Amino acid sequence: MLTTEALRAHLVGARLAGTVATSREESLRSYRLFAARDPRVLLGIDPEGAWGQRELIELMADRCGVSADSRRVSGQDVIDPERTLAALDAFAERLAEVAGRGAPVLLGTGHPHRLLGFYGALADALSAAGCAVLTPAQGRRVDITTRFGLRTYNLDYVRGVALVRTPDVERPGCEPGAHTHSPLPVRTVLAACAEAGGPLPELVIGDHGWVCGAGQLGFEAIGPADTDDPALFVGEAEGSVAVAVPLDDGVRSDYYLPLTRYVLNRACLSQ
Repeated sequence: MLTTEALRAHLVGARLAGTVATSREESLRSYRLFAARDPRVLLGIDPEGAWGQRELIELMADRCGVSADSRRVSGQDVIDPERTLAALDAFAERLAEVAGRGAPVLLGTGHPHRLLGFYGALADALSAAGCAVLTPAQGRRVDITTRFGLRTYNLDYVRGVALVRTPDVERPGCEPGAHTHSPLPVRTVLAACAEAGGPLPELVIGDHGWVCGAGQLGFEAIGPADTDDPALFVGEAEGSVAVAVPLDDGVRSDYYLPLTRYVLNRACLSQ
């Protein structure tokens, strides 16, 4: 069993927390864009409050542990590992609750290169606990506006985890999927659930637009977020996101394995 102390050491050693790879410049740019209501960083939420850059810095200092000094404009950002641990415990509580009910769940990621294994293990454990892991809209087309213009993707599932792929992939399944922040994939999936007459997920697990897009529609949603992803923490502060876990979402995929073991153990879902 992975102890809290061992996980704390891993978080810092793997730079999932502590000093992370995300720069202060990147984070401040995201806060400025969020304050300007740029959809690229809103990730599907419609904030109720007037979130200016100063308010976002204060929120991120409280939720993540970044510097609250608005005069600090360079260097690497910092995530407080104690905040990460507390959020992982809350994350595990939500898993335990939904598993205890055997309720339907939806998992999706915009970070398949890094986080697919993490979500796949959660999907396996929840399925074993009697939860229906939903996989609607397989192959459905999703048109997403990117910095390169409008791009077409297809919805796919790997180990019960939703992601999007470019349609020109020669052998589906041989590449992990595309990186996206868009809420359009989760909206498409949830609409397909409704069109089919259900079931609808009682918990959505994911990142970026998967969490914010689902939360904005009133679904309970949980997931990790980096210091340059203020939308999830704003959503958490306003009640549309149930749990946002502060951590670096771009490290090596195997570095998330101890987190998987920890949350499954805390949720009494270890296999």
